Amino acid sequence: MSAKKPPYFRKLSRYYLWYTGCFALFLVALALLEQEGMPRLWIGYIFMFATIALYATIGVIARTSNVTEYYVAGRRVPALFNGMATAADWISAASFISLAGGLYLYGFDSLAYIMGWTGGYVLVALLIAPYLRKFAQYTIPDFLAARYGGGAGGRGGPVRALAVGATIVVSFTYVVAQIYAVGLIASRFTGVDFSVGIFLGLASILVCSFLGGMRGITWTQVAQYIILLVAFLIPTIWLSAKHADNPVPQVAYGSLLPKLAQREAQLAKDPREEQVRAEFRRRADEYTQRIAALPASWEAGKLEAQRALAEVRARNASLGEVRQAERDLNTYPGSADEARTVWQEQRDANLARARPPEPHATPFPGATDAESDKRRNNFLAVVFCLMFGTAALPHILMRAYTTPSVNETRVSVFWTLFFILLIYLTIPALAVLAKYDIYTSLVGSDYSTLPTWISYWANVDKVSPLVNVTDINGDGIVQLAELAIDADVLVLATPEIGGLPYVISGLVAAGGLAAALSTADGLLLAISNALSHDVYYKMVDPGASTQKRVTISKLLLLAVAFIAAYAASQRPADILSLVGAAFSLAGSTLFPVLVLGVFWKRANHTGAIAGMVTGLMVCLWYMLRASPTLGGSLDASWLGIQPLAAGVFGVPAGLLATIVGSLLSAPPSQANLRMVDYIRAPEQES
Repeated sequence: MSAKKPPYFRKLSRYYLWYTGCFALFLVALALLEQEGMPRLWIGYIFMFATIALYATIGVIARTSNVTEYYVAGRRVPALFNGMATAADWISAASFISLAGGLYLYGFDSLAYIMGWTGGYVLVALLIAPYLRKFAQYTIPDFLAARYGGGAGGRGGPVRALAVGATIVVSFTYVVAQIYAVGLIASRFTGVDFSVGIFLGLASILVCSFLGGMRGITWTQVAQYIILLVAFLIPTIWLSAKHADNPVPQVAYGSLLPKLAQREAQLAKDPREEQVRAEFRRRADEYTQRIAALPASWEAGKLEAQRALAEVRARNASLGEVRQAERDLNTYPGSADEARTVWQEQRDANLARARPPEPHATPFPGATDAESDKRRNNFLAVVFCLMFGTAALPHILMRAYTTPSVNETRVSVFWTLFFILLIYLTIPALAVLAKYDIYTSLVGSDYSTLPTWISYWANVDKVSPLVNVTDINGDGIVQLAELAIDADVLVLATPEIGGLPYVISGLVAAGGLAAALSTADGLLLAISNALSHDVYYKMVDPGASTQKRVTISKLLLLAVAFIAAYAASQRPADILSLVGAAFSLAGSTLFPVLVLGVFWKRANHTGAIAGMVTGLMVCLWYMLRASPTLGGSLDASWLGIQPLAAGVFGVPAGLLATIVGSLLSAPPSQANLRMVDYIRAPEQES
């Protein structure tokens, strides 16, 4: 540790202590203004634009054109702060927004995400991060090109090109999910259209990453971590104290699970619940009959939609009825094949709502042993993919380059795990607390007394409502089967579910925004750096000046950001599915060549090419084969493994191809062998 580090560390600590204190005063001031009657919409605007202005200010202050500062923050970020920044980079919209919602909907099965992501970071600490820091370059393709392409100064050729391609595919898939979350939050708390909210969020992303690169992103992410931690803990602690008389969520979690199980058993036997479930079974049967009668049923349905529109127009019906009939016709499947896909999805959705609530804490529940085994297989497959995908994510591994030394990188990984666990150990508790609140307070209540948060969230996205409550059996009482909540909504709605002041809802939205923006910043920088450094500088124009390299990176970052925003505005899938796909792709393509490059000297150029291509192709092929969204079918899956866990086949295929390709070709050069010896040798502190 250098002599100059302690003063720098103390200065940073002082800055962020002041920042935390000012943020607390900001919350108190907004709470007082709410008590005085400030409109909710204003509070949403203040939270949205105040946090964006804060991040923009940090980005402006941290602006730089220095290559080392722009790519790796000058390699002088202390371990504690690098841990906070990495945790913010890591706790994405999927963790902050969707994971608790997944646990609410699917119970024990969704613990696979927590186990996989946390275990994956252990792999990062043990297998990759310290060795990357000792290599001391800028990007992951840099490392792979040097390891497999003829020394640290080599261009790497196909290996570098493939690594760049993998970085772009993985990071782009991941960043679309983050920008989707930004649009979701912005539209809910400012009232703007979903697509407009996406492009509003880009302002904060771009001002940090565009002006300051890794330097600006790092100091912004530390500030974002503080916000997202406070935002996640306050409503969870409140619900914990409310339902368990204990402010420690992790302790309340255990005491509340038996009560939740008892309530689940009551709802499973409730006659009114069975009425609603029977109606959903009837609707599912109707879709089954339509599918069986294709293509005649599609033609008859289209004629019926056309007749319905003509009828409402002929009788001068209300504008609302006319628009609904037009919408029904416009959204009607365009062909018999499209109808089959749409009706199968609707049939499956109705069948899912026809099932009684599953016990939250029961591992792999199923009507038969085969169904239970299928769920267990998927659980283990998801854990596997997330672990190995985590250990290969370019935007996370890049942070290993930002610390002053190898030892600081190791310490930084410890701090990262600590800061991640503060959130991850709370997420399962939040899911149970929110579920118990809904099952006991909302279910069984009168429709005339529905809480306002339901109508708020139902109107955020009118194309695909995030919350839907419909009186299916007409008794005027809310049944559990009549309630549909999107996984991406639960955390954002938790303060309103728990009866907290609206200012806490704004705080949680700010936390979700911080989680999405912090990860999006890192992902966009990973893509633009790969294109500018590895493609433009290393492969196109090696004589480019440092100023030109940074300028190219900034321009590419702008282009990628707008393309990703457009993709997110098309609502490609739910956040958790997009993120799962990114992890499978990362693990299949990059993990085998990264870990074998460090620990197996015989791995060579040919093996690396074979491993990356094979891993990517197997992973993509399985996703296309088994994903209904991509034109495949779940019936074509292997062992019932869901498409987002395609990495369970891609990672072994990539490892095997790397080994076979290396053994069937010439051994690596002496320069490659010396490099392996160097990065694995005990480090000498500078």
